[in-house]
Amino acid sequence: MIYILFFAVLFVCEKDSDDKYIFFLHNRFLEYHELQDEHPEYGRTEYTEIISVFKENGFQVISEKRQGNVNARAYAMRMVSQIDSLIKTGIEPHKITVVGTSKGGYIAQYVSTLANNPDLNFVFIASFRDTDIQNIPEINYCGNILTIYEKSDPYGVSAIARKESSTCKIKNFKEIELNTKMGHGFLFKPLNSWMKPTMMWANGNYNEQ
Repeated sequence: MIYILFFAVLFVCEKDSDDKYIFFLHNRFLEYHELQDEHPEYGRTEYTEIISVFKENGFQVISEKRQGNVNARAYAMRMVSQIDSLIKTGIEPHKITVVGTSKGGYIAQYVSTLANNPDLNFVFIASFRDTDIQNIPEINYCGNILTIYEKSDPYGVSAIARKESSTCKIKNFKEIELNTKMGHGFLFKPLNSWMKPTMMWANGNYNEQ
């Protein structure tokens, strides 16, 4: 379970006041498949490679491969408890970033809603559709929010409507539209086009995207 991994990280890693943390939430495909399995259209989800890039850039990464069709809200509730525990150890909220791709992005949105902490960072990738406002009305963005979506991807569009419907005061909000022509498959790979702005956001460079 993720909480076992999380507390292992807390006890094994020597924390530094300058450490920055990324909680990474992968896409739905990996909930039903093994790491080496290939999507018929998009290929293999390069989960370990994505995590390696974050680590190589100095981030403490907290993540796990989810199993089965997990409930997004219930999973987010556990994550909020983990984030609260991390903050209690002295880690400042603005040094914590929750990054989610596709279904992982929806889980991250629930984390944003439930944590209700305007100082946490969030990156929602390919995880908003216009129908979400009606279908998932309980989502309420809170935190420093970066959304990334691909022009050729039917599963991700501008989330301005969600920002405007949210009641939390959002200090930093930005959207990035990509044009990789890879459809939803862009998030299966550690592309600089989404990973670089994600890491800049996690480093607090909100105005340098």
